[in-house]
Amino acid sequence: MRKIYFFFFLFCGLVWSQDQSINTFSIVGRDSVTGELGVAVASRFFAVGSVVPWARADVGAVATQSYANTSFGWRGLELLEKGATPDQVVKILLQSDPDPDRRQFGIVGADGQSATYTGSQCAPWAGGRSGRNYACQGNILAGEAVVSAMEKTFLETKGTLADRLYAALVAGDKAGGDSRGKQSAAIYIVKKNAGYGGFTDRAIDIRVDDHTEPFVEIGRLLNYAQMNYAWNEAWTLFRSNKATDALPLMERAASLAPNEGEVLYDLAVIRLAAGKETQALEVLKKAVLANPKLKIQASGDHDFDSIRKNKNFLDIIK
Repeated sequence: MRKIYFFFFLFCGLVWSQDQSINTFSIVGRDSVTGELGVAVASRFFAVGSVVPWARADVGAVATQSYANTSFGWRGLELLEKGATPDQVVKILLQSDPDPDRRQFGIVGADGQSATYTGSQCAPWAGGRSGRNYACQGNILAGEAVVSAMEKTFLETKGTLADRLYAALVAGDKAGGDSRGKQSAAIYIVKKNAGYGGFTDRAIDIRVDDHTEPFVEIGRLLNYAQMNYAWNEAWTLFRSNKATDALPLMERAASLAPNEGEVLYDLAVIRLAAGKETQALEVLKKAVLANPKLKIQASGDHDFDSIRKNKNFLDIIK
């Protein structure tokens, strides 16, 4: 009986040990125009976004996986902030690591320099590629084609950094992805003061922790996240009395969510502040049609004080 218990617990221990390996594929990237930095990752692993991606605005981004040493995230960023290059960061982190041959991670600095590392004991197929503004890597993959597809897609895709990272992730999945299947995905992007109210740098932070189609779901969330990103930046500028600068961003937000009453409402506010009264009333009408409860908010909103007695405004809120 003792032997049975011994082998049972030994088996459980082996399963637990194997499950701790963050077998996944990821891409770390930078947009040279906007300065955005970010990570996109997917895996047959629960809540991979809680482990792999790390980023700091104007500093760099790190993806740490395969028996991940999560300290590589914050320590890597600290080293970058102190002036180390990605290649130097790799060497420094591995020097003090107790199990370097099982680690895998990618780094991109705020200047576009990059590095990727794959330990010799990472489960095959394992490897990575890096170049100016990107590093992609993975382990327990269907094959090298996964990282090749990610690299090619990232370099050839137009659009925002989020668009390019997501496209690379999808391309990796189509090329075979994680050989065990799929479960979770995440996209994390930072830019200075891009978070809500300008108080944080968290521009996009979305995760799908457990889903049969994580790539489809993360894509759905990304559309809303990009809308919210533009909305946050626009509203921060507006609250700083920069309505003219805020307007293009708010127009973008509305184009991404044309049926969201609250987005249209704030577009009306910013259009009015930017001196576009007629256009503001047009979009406010659409906002209250999408969500009639916004009439109550508009009736007491000081942002509409300049048109409080306007007949068209009164017709909208009645």
